[in-house]
Parts: sequence; structure tokens; C-alpha cells
Amino acid sequence: MTDTMYLSRATLREDAPIAALHNVLVPKDESQRLSASHRLVWTLFGDTPDRDRDFLWREASPGTFYLLSCRTPVDQHRIFKLDEPKLFAPSFAMGDRVTFALRANATVAKKTGGATRGAPCDVVMNALHAIPKERRAIERARVAEEAGRAWLSRQGAGAGFRLVDVPAVQGGETSECAPVVSAYRTLRLDRDRRGGGVDGRLGILDFEGMLEITDPSVFMPAMARGFGRAKAFGCGLMLIRPAQ
Repeated sequence: MTDTMYLSRATLREDAPIAALHNVLVPKDESQRLSASHRLVWTLFGDTPDRDRDFLWREASPGTFYLLSCRTPVDQHRIFKLDEPKLFAPSFAMGDRVTFALRANATVAKKTGGATRGAPCDVVMNALHAIPKERRAIERARVAEEAGRAWLSRQGAGAGFRLVDVPAVQGGETSECAPVVSAYRTLRLDRDRRGGGVDGRLGILDFEGMLEITDPSVFMPAMARGFGRAKAFGCGLMLIRPAQ
């Protein structure tokens, strides 16, 4: 991506004839909606058949998307309501803190057989494999938090940020720190709809929390590239705002 970035929001129009196609364009099933949204968002940037993806996106709600791109989106088919794109050029100093939300396909390289290179494996499923099958459902949330936090910390080490623990308040009492992983789920993608090296089943982690910027010159390019895999399917875009 280039140095110039734009942040936009696109929402499917609700007037006819788009409303008549709503169930097709925005399926209720999340796996089907992910594939449909992948195609919908591409219409805003696919000006040529051989265009490489130079944008990140995330579903804000069914039919509404946040976009970070080096070009302003163009609704050639008039199916979206596009908010005015805003130039995304925040100025950060070392030590600045921001709250963030990130949806990511977090993976680790796992070698199998005699392979010389590891294949991408979902970090949560990889960690769950070490736990007896009868306990995996019970341990799933804890493992997702631990594996997800460790993965994001590793990302931060090379992307100019570190996680900041925020106290959690429940029932008026303060615990050690709030969870960083707010949700984890797996979605199935049809094999003929895969892209970007994504497996047929996609593990998705939702992160929320606070981070401290340790190197602004590294952090901004990392944000533009996105975090993790499956960026074509709505993962990798980190949304930030200044911490209070």
C-alpha cells in the first residue's frame, strides 16, 4: 500500500432494487455472508480485472463495512451508500496509547511430515490439539485468550506496539486485567471461494483493548498492511482511537 490512506464506510442501500436482493447480498449465515461480502467489497475497488488488492475491510454490521485503502472507493454499480472518505494520517509519538479493535485470522507455521516449510495453522486450534478432546470445549475460551494474546504480542514486537493490560471491573470489583480476545469462532469457506492461502475453515479472533506505540515509523506501515492472514475476507484491519 502507498503512504496515502483513506478510511471509509460503505453501507448497502436500502432502496429498491437493492432491498429486494438483501437476502442474497447479506445472507444470515455468517460463513455465506463472509464470501458474499468479499465479492461486494471488491466491487468498490476492482476497476481492472488484474487489480491487486490494495485495501483492508471489516464488517461493522451485516451490510456495512469499514474500509482502509490507498484509493478512494468507487461505487460503479450504485449499490452502496458511501460516506465521504477521510484521509487517514494520524500523527503518533513513542508512548502514545490507543484503544483498538481487530478482527484477525491468526496463524502459526506448522510443519507436517517431511515438509521443509510450515503450513499456516490457526493459533487457537493449534493450542487446543494439546488438550484432551473431552476438555477442549471447556478450555476453548481460555485457550483462545492465551493463544490470541501471545500471537498479538508477537505481532506487536515487529509492528511497533505493545499490549497494555487494562483492569477489568466486574460487579464493582477490579480483577487483574481485561481479556484481549472478545470472541473466537471458525467459519467454513467453499473451496472454490478461497483466496490468499486461506484454508477451507477460517479461524477468526476478535481483539479489543489498549496498546502503546513503541515505534510510530513502524506502526503506521504495519496498520496499512494489516495483521494476520485472510485479509481478502475481512480480516486484518485494526481500528484505533486515542485512549482516554
